[in-house]
Amino acid sequence: MARKPLMAGNWKMNNTYAEAVVLAQTISNNFDKHWTDSVDVLVCPPSIDLKPVNTVFEFDHQPIQIGAQNVYWEPKGAFTGEVSVPMLKDVHCTCSIVGHSERRGYFGETNEDVNRKVRALLDGGLYAVACVGESLSVRDEGGAEEFVCAQVRAAFAGLEPEEAGKCVVAEDKIRKMIIAYEPIWAIGTGRTATPEQAQDMCAAIRTTLADMFGAETADEMRILYGGSMNVGNVEQLLAQPDIDGGLVGGASLKADQFVQLVKACL
Repeated sequence: MARKPLMAGNWKMNNTYAEAVVLAQTISNNFDKHWTDSVDVLVCPPSIDLKPVNTVFEFDHQPIQIGAQNVYWEPKGAFTGEVSVPMLKDVHCTCSIVGHSERRGYFGETNEDVNRKVRALLDGGLYAVACVGESLSVRDEGGAEEFVCAQVRAAFAGLEPEEAGKCVVAEDKIRKMIIAYEPIWAIGTGRTATPEQAQDMCAAIRTTLADMFGAETADEMRILYGGSMNVGNVEQLLAQPDIDGGLVGGASLKADQFVQLVKACL
């Protein structure tokens, strides 16, 4: 089936308040709001930048979503340094990235943590961009597909098909949970999985989703590629039948490159 592509920018730990406003404004100035008839666009700044970035897009009436890079599963309490789903909703986030390889690798985030965050987002009316991916050693040992599909099952464990396939957010719009496949060996290294490698894994992920939730729900859910997508390889990657957009890091920090990636989805 034809799924509407999504281009998502993960700014990671970059941009001060002022720098975030400048980047958001430059994206907005070069963005045609009619593009979102054909592609959804998401920007995930650091938490401190969520409000000013959203203000830029709202002031310019740009239909660009904002999302968080991380979230905690409790709604409030003595959890120093964490950000809750209600806090994200209050600044008009539609979603949060969960399970990014940097969260797993640097901060010890487990599959169980990812699942708790997915459930909290769902219960709060937001959707998750759940990241999965393998290291170079796992790929070289031949266990990449099994490893990644196990992460998918763990992230969405306990969800019913209607929960995975329908998440209501602001303005009565329906959003669905999203998977981002990010081969760890291709993040920030300049290396990229070949379109064929990326497609094979994304197809395996969709098969896993079908096993969990049924073919119809799996066909509707979007799978993004998140390993060094750039203006040089975006068209080849988007041409693959099971790749529905990108979760990009470095290329999202330059407005002209990010806008080019969005235009590649049209």
